[in-house]
Amino acid sequence: MIVSRTRLFLLQRTVLFVIVGSVAEICRGVHCFTAETADSRPCIGTHCQGRYSRQPWQFTPTTQGRSAQIAPNHHNTHHPSSPSRAISDPYTIIHPQRGGSDLRRESARMRPSEVSYGCTGADCITPQRQASNDTRECRGIECKLPMRIRPKPRPRPCVGESCPAGFEDAVSQPTLVHMQDRAAQGLGEFPDFGYPASELGGAPLGFQLTCDIKPGENEVPSEDALILQLQLAKGQEKFVETLRAQQVVIRDLQQSLTEQQDTLISQQRQILDQQRKMYEQMDLIKVQYGMLSETIKQMSFQSLQGDIQSYFESHLQGLQDQVRSHLQKSYKVDVDAKVMDVGHPLLDCGSCGPEEYCDFQRDTPRCERCTMCPSGFFLVSQCSPTSDRICQDRDECLEIPNLCGERVKCLNTPGGFRCLGVSEREAAASVCGHDYFYNQALQECQACSDCDGEPVAFACSATSDTVCGSPSDVKMSQCWAAMVSLPPAKDPSSQIYPGMQLNIHGKEPSTLLSNQEGALAFQVHGLIWADHNFALKHNCRNFLQLSIRMNSSEDDGHDLSGVRVEQPDSKFYQSVSVSGAAEVEPNHSLSLFLKSPNHHCNQSKDLHVYDLQMPFSLLWLSHDTGAVAMTAHTSVSVHYQTTYRPTFKVISVSDPYMLSLSHDSRAVRFTESGVVKFVIQQAIYSMGHTCIREGYSLVSYLNRNATNTELMEVFKSGVNYRDTSISLSGVANVEAGDMLSFEIHTPVHCNVRYFGDGTGISTLSLIWIPSAASSALSATISKMGLPSGAVRHKALSFQQVSGSVPQVQLVATGQYARKNFVFRESGVANVAFNLKLIHSCNLVKLVLHRQEGDQAQSALVAQQVGGHMPEGAEWTSVGLRATFEVHNGTMVFITLDCVRGRINQITHEGGTNISILWVTS
Repeated sequence: MIVSRTRLFLLQRTVLFVIVGSVAEICRGVHCFTAETADSRPCIGTHCQGRYSRQPWQFTPTTQGRSAQIAPNHHNTHHPSSPSRAISDPYTIIHPQRGGSDLRRESARMRPSEVSYGCTGADCITPQRQASNDTRECRGIECKLPMRIRPKPRPRPCVGESCPAGFEDAVSQPTLVHMQDRAAQGLGEFPDFGYPASELGGAPLGFQLTCDIKPGENEVPSEDALILQLQLAKGQEKFVETLRAQQVVIRDLQQSLTEQQDTLISQQRQILDQQRKMYEQMDLIKVQYGMLSETIKQMSFQSLQGDIQSYFESHLQGLQDQVRSHLQKSYKVDVDAKVMDVGHPLLDCGSCGPEEYCDFQRDTPRCERCTMCPSGFFLVSQCSPTSDRICQDRDECLEIPNLCGERVKCLNTPGGFRCLGVSEREAAASVCGHDYFYNQALQECQACSDCDGEPVAFACSATSDTVCGSPSDVKMSQCWAAMVSLPPAKDPSSQIYPGMQLNIHGKEPSTLLSNQEGALAFQVHGLIWADHNFALKHNCRNFLQLSIRMNSSEDDGHDLSGVRVEQPDSKFYQSVSVSGAAEVEPNHSLSLFLKSPNHHCNQSKDLHVYDLQMPFSLLWLSHDTGAVAMTAHTSVSVHYQTTYRPTFKVISVSDPYMLSLSHDSRAVRFTESGVVKFVIQQAIYSMGHTCIREGYSLVSYLNRNATNTELMEVFKSGVNYRDTSISLSGVANVEAGDMLSFEIHTPVHCNVRYFGDGTGISTLSLIWIPSAASSALSATISKMGLPSGAVRHKALSFQQVSGSVPQVQLVATGQYARKNFVFRESGVANVAFNLKLIHSCNLVKLVLHRQEGDQAQSALVAQQVGGHMPEGAEWTSVGLRATFEVHNGTMVFITLDCVRGRINQITHEGGTNISILWVTS
C-alpha cells in the first residue's frame, strides 16, 4: 500500500497533536499525576506551571521524497530577557534518507538548550544522567526508542540524605511499555527512522497511528501500511525484473525460430534441386532405355532372321537328302548330278511377282503376296523371294515420353496404346494425338489406317478411323421403309395385354437388315433413327401404348421410346408418331409393340387401325460419318405445374465427349458444331376442364451465348382425367457450346402430372452428325394463302426460318414457289411436320409427296390422318415423320385434305412447322 503525500501530511499533524496533548504525566498546579497511578507528588521538572510555555509549531513540507519535516518557530528562540522561554523543545521528524551523521549533528545542535532548566534541590534528578545517550548506559536499538518506552538505565546507588524518597523502589521496578507505544516501537526497529528522546524535548509516542483505507471499520495500523508499502515496492521491482527476463527469453526464442525457418527454407531448396536433378536423370535413363530396347529388338530380329534362314537351309538339305536317296533307289543314276536337275523344280515356286514371296510352309510351295505393315507397326525386314516382310509393333509409350501424362500409366497395345485410368472423354479429346483415333470398342487409341495409294473417302478424326476408297463406293447412310400390320386376331400372340408385336413387312431386300418374324434384324454396325406413324380408333378402357423395342442377344430388350393413345370420349381416329435413336450391332433386332394396361381390350371388337401408306421408315448412319447417338429418360414430377422444364438422366451415349448434360441436367450440351436430330416424348396425366379447352404446348429452345432462341413448337389437345402423351421432333444446326432444352406449357387451372420411368414413354433421343456430312433446314407455314373451307389435296405454302444451305432449298419462283423443297445433292432425307388447326372434318389427311423433276409424276412417301376434334377443344393437331432417299433435283411437298367438313383456321404463329435433315449417302 502506497501512502500519498496528503495522507502523510495529515499523519504528521496527528502525531504533533498527540505528542503535545498526550504526555505520560498530567500536571496541575504544583502536583503531577502519572498515567499509571493517581498518586500525586510535587511538580518537579519542566511540566510544572510557570516554568516555560511552548510556542506553536510550524510545519515546513520538504521537496525530497514523501516525508515532511516539523521545524520550530525561529521567533521563539532563547533570549536573556525572557527566562520563561529559555528552553524550547525542538521536535524533528527525521527524513528516511538521513543517516546517523545527521542525527549526531542534530543532537549536537540541541545540547546548549538542554542544560537550562530551573529545577534545583534534592528532588531534581541530574539532567545529564536523564538525557544522556551515553553508549555505556544505552546500547543497541533501544537508543532510538523514546524515553517513555525505553528501558530506564539502572541508576547509581544513592547514599545519603540527598537521595529522594522512594528512589530505590523506582529503580527496582521495571518500566512498563504501553500498547499505544507499539507504533513507535515498530518504527524504531527501522534504522532509517528515528525520534528525539524525551530528554531532548521530544514527547513520548504514547499513541497509535492508523491509515484510513476506507472510512468506517476498515482501518489498518500505520506500521502495517508502511510494511505493505515497502513489500509492494519490492514486489514491483521483482515483477519488472521478471518481465524483463521474459522479454529477453522471448527475443531469444524469436531469434531461434528465425534461424530455424532459414534453415528449413534452405533445406527445401536443396530438396527441389535434388528432385530436378533426379527428373533429369530419369529422362536420361528413359532415353538410354529406349536406345537399348531398340538395339535389343534389332539384335533379336537379326537372330530370328538367322534362325529362320538356318531352318530353311536345314529343311532344304533334308529334302535334298531325301531326293538323293530316292533317286539312288529308283533310277540308279548319279546322285550328285541328278539332285539339282530333279530337286530344283520341286523346291522352287517358279517366278513370283515383285511383291510376292515363296511360301515353303505349305504342302505345295506357292507364291504369296507380301504382307503390308499395318498402322502402328514399323518395318523390320523387307520382303524377299524366300521370306515375307517382317513388321514390329511400335511401343508408343517408350517412344513418346509422357504420352498419357505424368501421373497416368501408359500401356502399349498392338497398333496403339491405352492410358490407364483416363476417362473416355479425355481420351477422345486430347490423349490420342495426331495420326491416332479413339477406338470406342477397344477403349484405346489406335493408329489411323493408311490407304496405300487408294483415295481417301473420309479422313481420320479423333473418334473414327480413315475410310479408304472413293466416296461413291462407301455407303455413309441408307434408308429403308416398310408396311406395318396387326397380327391375325386368332393368333395366340395377338393379345393386347400385356402386349403384341406388330408385323413389319419390307418390300425391298437390303444389305442393311432383314425381316425375321415381323422384326428387323440388323446385319451391320451403325446408328439408326426410326419413325412410325400410327392412326387408330379404339374403345378400350384406359389408354394404349405404342413402343419401339430394341433386343439383343445379351438382354431381353428395352423400349427406346413410346407414346400413349388416350381413351376417346367418342369414336374418332387418333394419330400418333413415335421416333427413337440407337446404336446397333449385327446381333440387335428392332420391333414394334402395342399394349394395354388391362384386359379390357379386344383386338377384333375394340381396335380399328387405319391403313397408312409406308408408315414405318428407318435411317441408318455409318460410324464413319462421326455421328453420335444419345438416349435419356426424363424425371418424374408429382407436382402440378403450369410451366415444366424436364430434367434428364442419360441412359446411353455412343460418345460422351461430344454429347453431355448441363450442370442442372435440363439441357444437352454439344462439344462441336454439327446438325442434331432430336425427339422428346413426355407422358402426362391431366385433370381439369381447362385442359381440354386450351391444351398443351411443347417448345424446344437453343441456348447460344446465354441467349435462348425458340426452335419449334408442337400443340397437343388436352384431356380431363386421362393419360396422354405429347411429342416433338425436329432438327437444328448447332455450334460448339450450344445447349438444347425443352419446356412444357399447360393452362393455369389445369393440374398436370409428368411421368418418367424406364418404359420409354418419357424419353429424349437424338443423333448429332458433323456438318461435313449433313445439313438442316426449318420452315413454318406461310401467312399468305392459308387453305380454308372445303380443302381437297391442297399443297401447303411455307416460309423458311433457318439459314440457307446448299443441299436443300425452298423453291422461291415458279409454279412451285414456297411449296416445294428441292434437293441439290444425293443422299437421305428425313422430314418431320406438325400442323395446328381448327376444323370440322370427319377425317383430315396429310400426305408427303416426292417428285423427280418438274414434269415427273409425284409419288406418295408417307401419310397421316386425324379424326374429329375433341369435344370442348379449341385447337387440334396432326403430324407425320418419314425418311426417304433423294437425288439431285428431287422435290418434296405436303398436301392437306379434308373429308366431309371444312378447314376453319391454320395457325402460323406456333405449332405448325417443318424440319428437314439431309445426310450424304
